[in-house]
Parts: sequence; C-alpha cells; structure tokens
Amino acid sequence: MNPLVWELDDGVVLRTFTPDDDVALFELIDANRHRLRPWMIWEPTTRSPGDTRAWIESCLASPTDLEGNGLWVDGALAGGVGLSIDPIANAGEIGYWLADGFEGRGLVTRACVRFLDHGFDVLGLHRITVHAAVDNTRSRAVAGRLGMREEGVLRDGCRVADGYLDLVAYGILEDEWRGRGAPDG
Repeated sequence: MNPLVWELDDGVVLRTFTPDDDVALFELIDANRHRLRPWMIWEPTTRSPGDTRAWIESCLASPTDLEGNGLWVDGALAGGVGLSIDPIANAGEIGYWLADGFEGRGLVTRACVRFLDHGFDVLGLHRITVHAAVDNTRSRAVAGRLGMREEGVLRDGCRVADGYLDLVAYGILEDEWRGRGAPDG
C-alpha cells in the first residue's frame, strides 16, 4: 500500500500510520475504551502497543486495502479511518472512529469524502459501503451526510465484546457519488 497524506483543511491531516505510531495509537485507544467497546470488534484484542504495531504492519502489508490511517487535528491524534477493498466485487467499505472530544467537527465526514473520491476516481471502484450499529447514531449520521442509501439491516451483523450488534448497511454507487451535491460537514 502506498502511504496516504491528505490535508483536509483547518489543521486536519489524514495520514497512514507508521509502526512508530504504535504507542500514540494504543494510548488513544486505551483512553477511549468506554467509547469503542460497544461498537468496535477490535477493542478487546488491542491490549498493548505491540498489538497496535502488529495491526499497523498488517495494514501496511495489504496489497489492496487502505486501512490504518489516522486523523490528526493540529498535530493531535484524533481517531482512525480506513477503506477495505474487495477487488473481486470492485467495492470498498469505509470504517471510522473518533476519540472523545473530537466529534461534532465534521472530521469523519471530510475524511470519508476524500476516501469516496479516491475510491471512485483513482481506484475505479463501483460501490462503497458503511456499516454502523443500529444504535450508533453518530456513525449513521455520517453515512446520511455522505448521501449514502440505507440498504437494510444485518441482524447480528457484528460480533463485539459484549455480544452481537445489528448493523445498518449504507451504500453509494459511483454514479450516485458523482451526481451528488456537497455533503454537510
């Protein structure tokens, strides 16, 4: 994977993690477990900077995915965003999370806009999705701001530390993205 460095504006940078980001990323995850545990399948398995480093290295080794990217606001790590790619289906799925105190600024929406532009314009994908837990209203709102269509609910679609979550599936096709108006940030 080629590392990404995207300046999004207002001091916000999205860039691919390097193995040297392992401690900072682990500390941010550890400080936000209360926010991540209900939604993120990977929260319970992230127990040390070594776990974080192994994940970063696996992201960097992927020949297709654009996973393992951090959002920095004025130099402070604020969360993560990634795009997993299914080359057979010519499709991708965006995932994201933010640390406490960074929500409500449009950070994830701006990052997702860049991933959607990149996915459709550079990678030539046909379809990009977001899956969000039914009760995760903030994540679901991002998909709505991006103009994604709610396509259905995957019952027990995600296993998390405390059981299973129903996921709302959102999707947007290349021609729909090209024909959209600007999303609300």
